[in-house]
Amino acid sequence: MRTARFIGSWLAGLIALALAVLLFVQWIQFALGAAGTGTPAPLFLWIAFGVNLLVWSFVGLLRLGDDSVRALLRSRAAPRRERAGAAGRPGGGDAAAVGADRVLVRSRTAVGRGGTAGSAGEGPVPAADPAPGAGSGRVSGDAAGSESMTLAVIIPAHNEEPVIDGAITSALRLFNRWDIYVVSDSSHDATADIAAETGVNVLELLTNRGKAGAIEAVISEFDLTENYDAVVILDADTELDEKYVEGVKRQFSDPGVAAVAGFVVAEWKPKERTVVGRLVSAYRDRLYWLLQYLIRFGQTWRFTSTTFIVPGFASAYRTSVLKQIDINPKGLVIEDFNMTFDVHHKRLGRISMKPNTKAYCQDPFTLRDYVSQVRRWTLGFWQTVRRHGVWPSLFWFALFFYILEVLLVAMLLLITAALGVFTLLPVLTDDAVLTFGWYTTGFDAVSAVLPLTVIAVGLFVPDYILTCIMAMVRRRPGYLVYGLFFLPMRIIDSYLTLRTIPQAWTTQSDGRWKSPDRAAGSL
Repeated sequence: MRTARFIGSWLAGLIALALAVLLFVQWIQFALGAAGTGTPAPLFLWIAFGVNLLVWSFVGLLRLGDDSVRALLRSRAAPRRERAGAAGRPGGGDAAAVGADRVLVRSRTAVGRGGTAGSAGEGPVPAADPAPGAGSGRVSGDAAGSESMTLAVIIPAHNEEPVIDGAITSALRLFNRWDIYVVSDSSHDATADIAAETGVNVLELLTNRGKAGAIEAVISEFDLTENYDAVVILDADTELDEKYVEGVKRQFSDPGVAAVAGFVVAEWKPKERTVVGRLVSAYRDRLYWLLQYLIRFGQTWRFTSTTFIVPGFASAYRTSVLKQIDINPKGLVIEDFNMTFDVHHKRLGRISMKPNTKAYCQDPFTLRDYVSQVRRWTLGFWQTVRRHGVWPSLFWFALFFYILEVLLVAMLLLITAALGVFTLLPVLTDDAVLTFGWYTTGFDAVSAVLPLTVIAVGLFVPDYILTCIMAMVRRRPGYLVYGLFFLPMRIIDSYLTLRTIPQAWTTQSDGRWKSPDRAAGSL
């Protein structure tokens, strides 16, 4: 069975690749043939790919080369450091080696205003049998200097009964239970009870403060910024990759790193989803892949650090940085954009992201929840732009051109889609609309420049080529079917992007949240 699946997945990848090449050749022929007719073929290509994607992809290639050279130099220097260390150890270094294998774990000292979480006043105690990558665990390689870094895990939750156990179970694979802090933000279900049964620290809020307010409350209640070196913030549906902690500590080994952005991976469980749910998950997978590999990877290079978002689903901040961040300012609907902007605005350090720091998230199951989530995200972005304003920096230089392109592409995509519907009406009404003189005049004018076939081919084919590439990379043939509907999803995103701009200046949000429909399960 596994062999059949393996062969099938690779066969699907080859089919997707062949389809992508075929469509690309056909589209180039279409663009060349339309060049003399005034059809804006380059405009369609720009709408599909964008200048930012090309620029940051090039920067990402530079980073890839830089990272490869640095890794090679470190690997060559490591044996010399080990030989020098061994030569300097008294008695051949056996005692030091034994000590290096021991891991010190923070004891459960008195915390917060509610009493103790263990034996107050005790010093660090050696862990009997720490799990690989545990919260205070050992990390190999260039992160050796951060092996003693202590991490706290915060999981804010509001009515997350179906998924909270999975998130905690995932965290417990990598962290000690006393380093995990769940804050139930006035949940009306069994969220707090389920969390308490796992033995982790639980804080229940009687009034709904929103995610940012919940994070602020749990940090204050348990004095986390004083008791830990860094804090990991997870969503209640997040499940961590087994190498997540090692990746975070490795990146924090650079003292200039203020925050580590988790590498989001959309879960793919088609048997647990409806057709719409699979469409949303497949679309999000493509979006995450493009944004992270082709844009954010370049934006988080050590020479750039211009990313505008540390995703709140799996983020890590140094506690020294958290002390200086306004986590819960009034009027914002979400916290992660604001926290990221604060890092840049206050020059607290750079933001790091690497593909080996993976975490899995559960995307919306319904179109209603999808629209609600995207509206929340885009509104939160524009509210953050409003709050922080503009300041001279490389960050804002990059952000300005990103915003400019997003707005222009959104407007052109909506306008072109509207023109496509306009020219499609005669087909849908059996030419009944052509009896109106004003419509006939407009139809002739639009068709002369943008006939329906040109709009369909110009918009759809470049977008679908991206889908074919994703189907090849992920070896998921179902994407070739769901990809037929990705363009309408982009139109929805564009509408919400533009719709929320005025709302960001007129709407004061209290940050309170409503959890979408969830499905229990684990990876």
